[in-house]
Amino acid sequence: MTLSPYLLFIVAVVTVSTTAATSATKRVGRSGEDLRLPRDILPRSYEVTLLPILIEGNFTTEGYVSISVDCIQSTNNITLHIADIIFNPVDIELTDLATEQLISISSVVEDKVRQFLILTPNAQLLAGRQYRLSMAFTSILNNELRGFYRSSYNENATTKYMAVSQMQPTDARRAFPCFDEPNMKANFTMKLGRLTTQLSTSNMPVKETTPIADRPGYVWDLFETSLPVSTYLVGMMVSEFTFIDSPAGLSTTPFRIWTRPEAVSQAEYASRIGPQVLSFYEDYFQIAFPLPKQDMVALKDLSFGGMENWGMITYRETALLFDPVKSSESDKQRVVTVVAHELAHQWFGDLVTMDWWSELWLNEGFASYMEYLGANYVEPEFGLIEQIVINDIQDVFGVDALESSHPISVEVNDPNEINELFDDISYAKGASIIRMLNKFLGEQSFRAGLTNYLNGRKYSNAVADDLWSALTAQAIADNVNLPVDVRTIMNTWTLKMGYPIVTVTRDYATSAATVSQERFLLRSNPDSTDETVYRWWIPLTYTSDFSQPQKSSWMAFEQPAIQISNVGASNRWVIFNVDQVGYYRVNYDDANWNMIIAQLLLDYQQISLINRAQLLDDSLNIARVNALPYAFPLELTQYLTKEQDYIPWTSALNGLSYLDLMYIRTTGYGEFKGYLTKLVTPLYDYVKFNDTVGDSHLLIYTRVTAVTWACKLDIGDCVSNSVNFYQAWMNDPTNPTIVPVNQKATITCTAIANGGDPEWDFAFQRYLDSNVAAESSKLLFGLSCSTDPLTLQKLLEWSLDPTSGIRRNDASSVFINVGSNPIGRDLTFDFIQNRWSDMVAYFPSLYDLARIVDSVSEGFNTPAEVEELKQLQADHADELGTAARAIDQSIERSESNVEWMSLHYQEVLDWIQQNP
Repeated sequence: MTLSPYLLFIVAVVTVSTTAATSATKRVGRSGEDLRLPRDILPRSYEVTLLPILIEGNFTTEGYVSISVDCIQSTNNITLHIADIIFNPVDIELTDLATEQLISISSVVEDKVRQFLILTPNAQLLAGRQYRLSMAFTSILNNELRGFYRSSYNENATTKYMAVSQMQPTDARRAFPCFDEPNMKANFTMKLGRLTTQLSTSNMPVKETTPIADRPGYVWDLFETSLPVSTYLVGMMVSEFTFIDSPAGLSTTPFRIWTRPEAVSQAEYASRIGPQVLSFYEDYFQIAFPLPKQDMVALKDLSFGGMENWGMITYRETALLFDPVKSSESDKQRVVTVVAHELAHQWFGDLVTMDWWSELWLNEGFASYMEYLGANYVEPEFGLIEQIVINDIQDVFGVDALESSHPISVEVNDPNEINELFDDISYAKGASIIRMLNKFLGEQSFRAGLTNYLNGRKYSNAVADDLWSALTAQAIADNVNLPVDVRTIMNTWTLKMGYPIVTVTRDYATSAATVSQERFLLRSNPDSTDETVYRWWIPLTYTSDFSQPQKSSWMAFEQPAIQISNVGASNRWVIFNVDQVGYYRVNYDDANWNMIIAQLLLDYQQISLINRAQLLDDSLNIARVNALPYAFPLELTQYLTKEQDYIPWTSALNGLSYLDLMYIRTTGYGEFKGYLTKLVTPLYDYVKFNDTVGDSHLLIYTRVTAVTWACKLDIGDCVSNSVNFYQAWMNDPTNPTIVPVNQKATITCTAIANGGDPEWDFAFQRYLDSNVAAESSKLLFGLSCSTDPLTLQKLLEWSLDPTSGIRRNDASSVFINVGSNPIGRDLTFDFIQNRWSDMVAYFPSLYDLARIVDSVSEGFNTPAEVEELKQLQADHADELGTAARAIDQSIERSESNVEWMSLHYQEVLDWIQQNP
């Protein structure tokens, strides 16, 4: 709707600040300005009415909100959140619920810096009384993937528009005025307006549908009142979507999968696994799912992979839909793990919500851990219990080895700081330390303690101490032998950043060992002013024979080193951190490393699968920081010519990928490439290029890994297979079975890298035409593999053009993929430097831009490249927002790369030359 001149005037008069916060203001906010709502007024219930207008030229929402509040402490004002909402102050009403009398409001102030709406009534609000705050408003259905926003999709050559919500973390205030903090839970009664040709859904079931009196063809859907829930978990959607119900008997909770009509056939897999995972969690936590239904919605446009709105979970299509013909095994694993992650949030996050964003890991760490258990329940052959080691633990080790990392629990205030927490530390490190906690408590005590925690805090909020208290009480009840209480142990892992490297130095004459701990750092800053004592309570486990029970010991925070007796015979290796349960790396004396290497070369299966992966990852990264000569990890990699399992190979190639990045633009790359080819070729020969009927999930994963690297290394059979399959597809483009689905990304990439415009144009058209989001992602990756700089430049340009066919939430993937192409790396960084403002305006979050910079700069290893990064940071210092920490980390990593080139470039080459 168009605003009247009167309304524009009123809004301008009552607004304190009508511009964005300056950098100075931001700094004030972070150093002391109160960005939290006062707690003298707390919400009890909301009635929210929203009518989205999905008409081109008028994408707005007509809204009305009525909030019942409790006055906890007598006060002279009410402060709540509001952002990007238009309202008329004269329409705001405040009612004393005891007398039903209106209270006049003398002042209405909108603080746009803090996103506050401050109301001052003419009479003091009294403690113990209840009031109702009501107001009409209009908001914009933005295309920024936040708040109540608009999305679109094509159906039969027609653009269909829809309205859907994404409130987390601080965007409910863009949908309707509210108390937008997680510990201000309330009951919500939602009322959504829609055309009769549309449907709506929200957290609760529809209670009744009635016509809208003054709008022919429109109806209201009134939803049942919710249980107490945080604002960021409120979900709603108005669309022309359709749905399928899950098969009966899989869960006592009705399950429904929503999607655009042309994709409904892809919803069957999620409709089967979702209810089973929910039932598994009900049994695991011994707490029934408390809502009367569970909707899961597949969206074209969503800023996250999934969002755990209570009872109405939203997903990107790639995370919920699976096509039996066009989707791969990795697509299936993504669906089952993301579904399991979001359903775990229905307990960790929704039933019990962290008190404030500083404890985000209580939500995300637990969901990230539980996703492996939930997914393993429905797909036990996927090997997901083992995959947590490579997907989470070893992955997050990289960022947590930086001085610019952050603790799991960290103070945050403004929305930028809150958004920064949605990173690997909260998710993957959170999952890793929870896994460690599970192992030293034991499964039975862990589960029982979680149940007590959830029951004790349900429909409310929690801090970490609530969890530690519940687990400590259960450990005492179960006679679990712990050196101190759970809180004391776990605070050393949550309240400081980083992790230890445990060094084991054996005394072979006495069979004893000295075990020491210190922080593992990628690069130590001699000018650091950090005075934190980096030591931990470490649960040590070790063995010299995997057929026998492991041994264990505790290393106290106060102990930089301890002595352990009887670690093993002098002629026998010992391995610490059995199955990499502990969140730490391990280094050994030379003799022990040599015995481990000899064992792997003789009979590698005498060492467990996970520990083979651990040894590869630890040794390559310990050598990277100059704490171990590279001869040890490189000699260890020689056993890989016999290794056939996915998990050790993934660890090895992740570590060797770093060396690949360091060498790929140097004269030494040919020799390094030759060594990699020698390692990969036996694996490629074993798994071969094509899948066969009956192949296991992990064998297919191993084949994908081998084929990806074989084609990257230009192994002839791999390249020719890829080019031939792609050419056959070009000759028969509507045949979905010509190209092996699990190899489609590699085949497309290799054919485009070895082809020209016809190959690239074909892939782009397939991208535009595909009805399967997972296939589109593979094609978009393949497009970035071109070796023509002009084509790559065009792809970058198109990514910022909403008319090109590349969706806004795919754009960051394009930049990351092109930036990972050796030919596209400099192009992408130049593009970032020259088009920074355009990218900031286009991407939903600055964090997307930070991810791009991080990916593009991953291989920076010259002083000139580091200076370019620092200049980029300096040029935009006042506008980095959520990207600030990630840019710091990119610079720190690049400086480490420069040091590596000086210390190790020739060392590794010399070893390769001596071991052809």
